[in-house]
Amino acid sequence: MEKNRYLTAQEAAAELEISLDTLYAYVSRGLLRSETSDGPKRNRWYPLEDVQRLKKRKAEARHPEQVAAGTIQAGTPVMESAITMMTEDRFFYRGYDALKLATTHTVEQVAMLIWSGDMTNEHALFGHTPLESLLVQYQKIRPHLRGLAALEAFQVCLPLVAHDDIAAYDLRPEAVAQTGARILQLLAIIAADGRGTTYEIARTVQQGWVPDDERARTLLTAALILCADQEFNVTTFAARCVASSGSTPYAVVCSGLAALQGIKHAGQTEKIEAFFREAGYPDGVRASITSLLKRGEPIPGFGEVVPGFGSVFYPRGDPRGKLLLELTARIYPQSSAVLIAQRTADETYTLLGEHPTIFFGLVVLARALNLPQGSAIALFALGRTIGWIGHSIEQYQANQVIRPRARYIGPLPHKQD
Repeated sequence: MEKNRYLTAQEAAAELEISLDTLYAYVSRGLLRSETSDGPKRNRWYPLEDVQRLKKRKAEARHPEQVAAGTIQAGTPVMESAITMMTEDRFFYRGYDALKLATTHTVEQVAMLIWSGDMTNEHALFGHTPLESLLVQYQKIRPHLRGLAALEAFQVCLPLVAHDDIAAYDLRPEAVAQTGARILQLLAIIAADGRGTTYEIARTVQQGWVPDDERARTLLTAALILCADQEFNVTTFAARCVASSGSTPYAVVCSGLAALQGIKHAGQTEKIEAFFREAGYPDGVRASITSLLKRGEPIPGFGEVVPGFGSVFYPRGDPRGKLLLELTARIYPQSSAVLIAQRTADETYTLLGEHPTIFFGLVVLARALNLPQGSAIALFALGRTIGWIGHSIEQYQANQVIRPRARYIGPLPHKQD
């Protein structure tokens, strides 16, 4: 073994500026190789090439301005947007601290902010559509939704309703905002199974899911606002690509939902749910974590802002997950879900130095409120719809088709005889 091409565990951890526990976690996830040396001590060594590659990847994600602007990779800017700015520990919607908005404003006010930059007069926009007509449309479709989770029901209903919404073809900013309000209210009605009938999104969902617990609305409001946008993640980029073709806001939201349904998004919440079931109670958390690490699997809901790599966008932890856990614990301190979550967060930080993500927070909220299966990802989809509509407005105004070039890596043209 050429030791100048390998690092010790201490050297590799120092080079990556991480703890030894995090280094071992990277190995268990397949992000980093380790090799055992010959000899009595059987030391483990880490290839310098792997360490440098991982270090470069982290640097690119944290400092995208230093990478070629045309490259589409995690953390690399590809387009301009005036909606969300992300820092190491916070994020802002059009200059407003999103964490504060989540506890001080309504969903409708934040939607107005993202769509137009103005939080006033949300009643005029969201009260514009007669809720009775949306409810009638839902009741017609409802027989076809039996057995479907909310996210799947969203995907079935939107194309059917879009067929009759001719106004959705008007792509001027004000008209798109009106269409966005109709879509958002329709999705809330679907989630609530037609039991909520107010123009307020969080109230509709609360009436459908937990009608006897007014405290839940505070949590649902915060969750929806926190989920609204995170600039160009895969779902939003997909939505902007569709918007750039001139498709209606319904198609834009459908494309976002399609991307969201993948195992690296919706699948995350299912893995987190499975972890809670396996742990069962707070004292079972450590055994469940140990079992995952022994199998070389990550702890679901931790360090997965970029799936499989770690919270490169939030080195200090996902502020959305942190706030949602704090709010849920404050309102439901004795909930079994909260107690398991707190123990999991403590154990995971001690072992790996990682923090809970928004998906973990959503699952804890859903379990604390005893919401229907699939509610966590449905809540995310409902909140993120606000962002998809906001990005569609930006893209319609840009009036440019998104068309990246491919870097060809196949065989060169053959000589013709």
